[in-house]
Amino acid sequence: MYVRTALRAASLGLAVVIAAGSAGAQTPKRGGTLTYMIPADSAPSFDGHRETTYATVHSAAPYYSVLIRVPPNNPASTTEFVCDLCTEMPKPTDNGKTYTFKLRTDVKFHDGSKLTAQDVLASWNKIAFPKPGTTSARVSYYTMVEKIEAPDDATIVFRLKYPSTAFMPAVADPFTWIYKKELLEKDPHWYEKNIMGSGPFKLVSFDIGQSIKGARNPDYYHKGQPYLDAIVGIYASKQAVRVDAIRADRATVEFRGMPPSGRDQLVKELGKEITVQESDWNCGNIITPNHKKKPFDDVRVRRALALAVDQWKGAPALSKVAIVRTVGGIVFPGSPLAATKEELQQMVGYGPDIEKARAEARRLLKEAGAENLKFVLTNRNVDQPYKFVGTWLIGEWKKIGLEVEQKVVPTGPWFQAMRTGDFDVVVDANCQSVVNPVLDTSKYLPQKVFPESYGGYDDPKSIELYNKMLYETDPKVQRVAMRAYEKHTLDTMAHAIVTPYWFRIVPYRSYMKGWKISPSHYLNQDLANIWLDK
Repeated sequence: MYVRTALRAASLGLAVVIAAGSAGAQTPKRGGTLTYMIPADSAPSFDGHRETTYATVHSAAPYYSVLIRVPPNNPASTTEFVCDLCTEMPKPTDNGKTYTFKLRTDVKFHDGSKLTAQDVLASWNKIAFPKPGTTSARVSYYTMVEKIEAPDDATIVFRLKYPSTAFMPAVADPFTWIYKKELLEKDPHWYEKNIMGSGPFKLVSFDIGQSIKGARNPDYYHKGQPYLDAIVGIYASKQAVRVDAIRADRATVEFRGMPPSGRDQLVKELGKEITVQESDWNCGNIITPNHKKKPFDDVRVRRALALAVDQWKGAPALSKVAIVRTVGGIVFPGSPLAATKEELQQMVGYGPDIEKARAEARRLLKEAGAENLKFVLTNRNVDQPYKFVGTWLIGEWKKIGLEVEQKVVPTGPWFQAMRTGDFDVVVDANCQSVVNPVLDTSKYLPQKVFPESYGGYDDPKSIELYNKMLYETDPKVQRVAMRAYEKHTLDTMAHAIVTPYWFRIVPYRSYMKGWKISPSHYLNQDLANIWLDK
């Protein structure tokens, strides 16, 4: 028997099912070393402001502080945030346009120097207003910010251009690490290759492609934490290596997530020695037709591609072999702005009658002169879940007479193909951290507005609908605006197909305590709450 903790999308709350005889809450024990697997060859860089990958977060998050964060004990929250470096959560003033954070005065960087508002200001200016020659991956999240100020060493003030419900979730983004101003001024790229923060652990060593090691920070400002003496992250891109390490107890956990087969193998062999936490994932594959290539410039062809796919039957079938599970639209399922099943079924690609939908798809293809269409589906050379999703789609499209070749390429060429428009249709992805629907759905805007949108379309109406939602603060009105934006994106213009959302499965050794799964593999990764019951 084993414990399974499941985060369900319906409420975004945590439901815990505990196997008979297992213990309740326990007092954390101090000491020990946590060894965990990082499913990558290495981190592309250590700069959280620049990078978007879990490889950077899982490598370096334990060494940094942030201004605010999702609650470590409730990382699935979409509306509750707690202080890390601040002393209390601020109440907005100036009609929702000014947020004043009071900062702790007992925080030290790992070199012993004091962290002040000047460091927070320098870090946040790098995030929200990057200088020429530097990159901020999430700069578009902060378009509502007019300026940031530090009136004294214990205060940081954000002044907004307009009130926005997206602001606080964006501030809680887990990549917003606080760097030392002095180091940034000497070299704004220093943090790409180096680590020096104020988090719960201090860096001990980094061996590229091998491991990253840290030790407990004795000066950590959250008293009593971390519980661990040390942490070791082991890089391993192959799933078999990671599963074997956990099976043999050479490692305790891999935080990104495993497919059902990995979970089932560990549970079968280790039983009660394994605990499993599962969660819907604010991450999923997007199928993007190249609007600049014929016949995908024709909305009838794009709609036909969506109509051929049986989401409702495909999701449960895929969930048996791949890390996907829940049917959804452009908004993470279960969040307040997400479409209900009934609302989804009103859009192309989600109807309850698949045979009727496929008949309409064949009609549209014939009308567009694209019967028996042949094209190449470009995909990323990653099994879970990219190649599983691609293979499933090709089977679905075959049912309306399409002949599709799957071209699988490494991650670098995959990005290159999308950025240069060198594809017919591509399996893209949209992975986010804090569930923040307004910003999470900006991926579907034209590329001139959102650089990581690869469909090659210009759509002023899309921008108009998005901005209406962005500037709205009434949740009910905002939800109506989101439905209009989603309908336009997926149905009217059929800019993309959203495949079933990923499903996060994290099996780990049962002696690891204090960690809770979230709907993102970026969240809750500073490891300060974890302790070992051994």
